[in-house]
Amino acid sequence: MTSAQVDQHRDGNEAVRAEGSEGGEGYQRGLGARQIQMIAIGGAIGTGLFLGAGKGISKAGPSLILAYAIAGLVIFLIMRALGELLMYRPVSGSFSEYAREFLGPFWGYATGWTYWLFWVVTGITEVTAAAKYMTYWTHGSFPQWAYALIFTVLLYTVNLISVKLFGELEFWFSMVKVTAIVGMILICAGILTIGFSDAADTASVANLWNHGGFFPNGIGETLMTLQMVMFAFLAVELVGVTAGESKDPEKTLPKAINTVPWRIAVFYVGALIMIMSVIPWSNFKAGESPFVLAFEKMGLGVGAAIVNFVVLTAALSSCNSGMYSTGRMLRDLALNNQGPKIFTKLTRSGTPLVGTSFSAALMLVGVWINYQWPGKAFDYVVSFATISGMWAWIVILLCQIRYRARSDRGELPRSGFRAPGGRFASWGALAFIGMVIVMMGIDKDARVSLYCAPLWALVLGISYLVLKRRNPEAAAFRKR
Repeated sequence: MTSAQVDQHRDGNEAVRAEGSEGGEGYQRGLGARQIQMIAIGGAIGTGLFLGAGKGISKAGPSLILAYAIAGLVIFLIMRALGELLMYRPVSGSFSEYAREFLGPFWGYATGWTYWLFWVVTGITEVTAAAKYMTYWTHGSFPQWAYALIFTVLLYTVNLISVKLFGELEFWFSMVKVTAIVGMILICAGILTIGFSDAADTASVANLWNHGGFFPNGIGETLMTLQMVMFAFLAVELVGVTAGESKDPEKTLPKAINTVPWRIAVFYVGALIMIMSVIPWSNFKAGESPFVLAFEKMGLGVGAAIVNFVVLTAALSSCNSGMYSTGRMLRDLALNNQGPKIFTKLTRSGTPLVGTSFSAALMLVGVWINYQWPGKAFDYVVSFATISGMWAWIVILLCQIRYRARSDRGELPRSGFRAPGGRFASWGALAFIGMVIVMMGIDKDARVSLYCAPLWALVLGISYLVLKRRNPEAAAFRKR
């Protein structure tokens, strides 16, 4: 590509962005800077931390902190790779659209449908967790599946009204989570320094190494928790899906992405250090929220109820994000002739009516799961959500590698938000994800997701061949 062509490409992108400010592709740019910031912050704080961390602590002990720190560094590399692509071309569809451009139409097809499936499965996971948290107050007097049904219908309604309402709800969901974690860290710090509450007598930073050492069950068990750790970070990439509906994405998106390191340092590493300093790790069990249990051990019963409300909020926040992203992903597929055209329909407020409705209907499967297996529903879907969600990260990294190579050759304009480490960092992140997948294959509980992945790949391959034969345009890439 000549320099003149590059300038023309850049001018074309600016025209698209200008159009997008008035509602590109029918969407309305209703997400402001504060909402994007909170979506980015809240995306990394979900049931993987509040509920799943209990299992991780019971398996790895204090070394879980190190697992979160290392995985968090990899997540930052992934997000910076996504940021480089977003500043090159901030479009709806995000990494699915980049997959079509840099890897080929089939990759865009596979990424779009896999990410859609990821959020449907995650929605089931989160509504399951939300229903489980409600039993803290009702003690089984109201069926768990009924809570799942109520939450699904409520969030579906919110997402159909407007993207601005979605953003506002997500802002306050995230605000509750952030305030609660910061407050819990401060309370733990007070117990360690001033010495109040029932846990003061045993509270000490030495609890991180006094009960069997920092690696009480060996390094192997720490490695085995990596798939749970990565599950906790799923949804951080959601900020990329908001690109088509963000006000001034060139400023808001980089700022949101650059908050990833301190988010992980405070909300994961910091919170777990404080909790396991106040309460020895051996007190925590799988299936129990470490945050709720910590307050109960401190003798702060009201605090436990508050934290339970917060983790309920976290679950609803993630489900809310799932409702949002599934409709957008289905519409992106339809606009590229890789999904039913009916999914292109928008409401007057610019929300994808049919795509969101179809996804919400499938999420109601979660209600049935809660009815059939109320005690095991969360574990059934976590593993498959992890492998399907990591596919998006793999695609982001591969696209960034291809894009950086082409931009370095002058074939494409350079992004104004280049990822540190370039292609080498992305290859390193890919290697880490590969190691996590190997660990999932070793873990008998997580292995089920690896059995499902080849079946899903076969479905995608066959359906794409049929689609391409019926509609050759499905195999063509049209830059939007």
